Amino acid sequence: MSQADLTALAAELEKYLGDPFDDGSRMSFRRVMDHDEHEEYPYGFVSQLRRWSVHEYSLPAEQGGRAGNVETGFNLMRLVARRDASTATSLVITNLSFMPLWIAGTEEQKRTAIERMKRGGGLSWGLSEREHGSDLIANEMFAEKVDGGWELTGEKWLIGNATVADTMIVYARTGKRNGPAAYSIFIVDKWELAPDTAEELPVEKLHGLRALDLSGLRLQRAFVPDSALVGAEGQGLEIALKATQVARSVIGSLPLSAVDTGLRLTLDFTEGRVIFGGTVSDVPYSRRQLTEAFADLMIADAMSLGAVRCLQAAPEQLSVWSSAVKYLVPTLLERTMSQLNTVLGARFFLRDHPHYGPYQKMLRDLLVANIADGNTVVNLRNLGQQLDGLLTTAREASPEIRNAAAVRAETLFGMDRELPVYEPWKQELFSRGMDDAVLAAPDGLRRLRALAEKAEGTERDRLERAADVAEELLDRAGPLADSATALKADLGRAYGQSAELFELSKEYCLLHATAACVLTFVHSHGALESPLPSGALLLLQLERLRRHLYPHESITDQSVVDEVMEVLRRLHREDRLFSHWQFQLAKRAGDLSAARL
Repeated sequence: MSQADLTALAAELEKYLGDPFDDGSRMSFRRVMDHDEHEEYPYGFVSQLRRWSVHEYSLPAEQGGRAGNVETGFNLMRLVARRDASTATSLVITNLSFMPLWIAGTEEQKRTAIERMKRGGGLSWGLSEREHGSDLIANEMFAEKVDGGWELTGEKWLIGNATVADTMIVYARTGKRNGPAAYSIFIVDKWELAPDTAEELPVEKLHGLRALDLSGLRLQRAFVPDSALVGAEGQGLEIALKATQVARSVIGSLPLSAVDTGLRLTLDFTEGRVIFGGTVSDVPYSRRQLTEAFADLMIADAMSLGAVRCLQAAPEQLSVWSSAVKYLVPTLLERTMSQLNTVLGARFFLRDHPHYGPYQKMLRDLLVANIADGNTVVNLRNLGQQLDGLLTTAREASPEIRNAAAVRAETLFGMDRELPVYEPWKQELFSRGMDDAVLAAPDGLRRLRALAEKAEGTERDRLERAADVAEELLDRAGPLADSATALKADLGRAYGQSAELFELSKEYCLLHATAACVLTFVHSHGALESPLPSGALLLLQLERLRRHLYPHESITDQSVVDEVMEVLRRLHREDRLFSHWQFQLAKRAGDLSAARL
């Protein structure tokens, strides 16, 4: 789908859903908060969105869906999640539960599942178990071969949609000896099970996403036919890990949306609240807090842009991109929301405020992104296992490898570039040392300096300084490689599980994020609409990344902050998404008088 088509589609969805501050809209904050307070699953919202066919944009067109590009579904979910993360999560879970079928299912399995989903049927992804969490090769649910099919026994727990969905995609052990080839995946249609073989577990009470169905399923010799096996017997772990890579790449839509709404609500306050003879936005400290939050959001946006497009443009590298974005985006945006808390003041703590009540819900809801589909430890471990190869390639890559990465980066970070067909079976579990973002970063820096030469006035200064800061950060790849080598020599076998390796992986994520910001700027430069691109914003983004290493050093001054504030104000005033995409949002039609209370 082209940039123009996606922009138009996003506007259609926004118009359909309406202004969330308008109590009469299809998905108003008042109704969202009512579901949250009463912990009631949002059947009405889910049904409305299914009738609009929003979920079909994450399903393959070849078997009846509407998906061309993965980023279409990703961005549509952002627009849903900016209103309610519970509804968005329920829809995302259904789409992600389809991924094992998309990766390894038969034509018939895909078509059947999509036909059911188009009629309102939901899916759940039965992966985790109470005793084993993220340890997939310790799972105990067992599938025993019998005449004509399999009998499944065991329990899946903390499963989204486990009760409301008709079908669960189940990861179960089929081998008698434990190990990577001991697991397979099955389609379990709960309506076809004997009544005494299946039991839904109680829905858990949650801190955030209170309206979500997070429950489980217990099976006792539940029969499924041979046609329910997805892929080959013993292929389950590989399929599950590839499906998880997709989940890690797209789940960032939830914290991105939460911070977008949180920042929007905070601006409603700071732009209208008068204190000490001026608005809160005019207080230099508050203005910096707001613009830094905006810069954090745009860092996460750039990383997500690349990671989601990586699914199609470089699927063999997804193990790196998905883990980098899954670690840094939720971690970064949790800190961002905390910073906004300071600006909004006591209002962020009020659950029933007529205007700011949704803020505290967003604050709670965004936390799920850090734990779902692989937590911080899982993702840093995955990067740590590949770090030696990534750093070696970053240091020693030939000109040919760098040039090829630079060519791919034009598609990975160019919003107006057409993507190749999505072929999820091309994903790899290890990237073999390749990360096009880091490898293409030197080319991105050259392009950035070329843009600086063509710019005039303060914009030229901003871009030159941004290039200098980015180069400083990216030059840490060499010392990072030296640290890894020294650590490996010092710790020996303990290196792979050491806390120090996790810290090195965190720093590598900063390199990847720096590259993402630069490459998004240079490759989407011509596709952005005013007030973007902004050299001041890029400089502030890079300062925010640099502060992870030097927390008390500033490289921007008040003039940079003022320029970024003008960008932020314009997007807020014109009701556009705080993103490189800048989608037109539903016009603010609700009564905003409560914002001044």
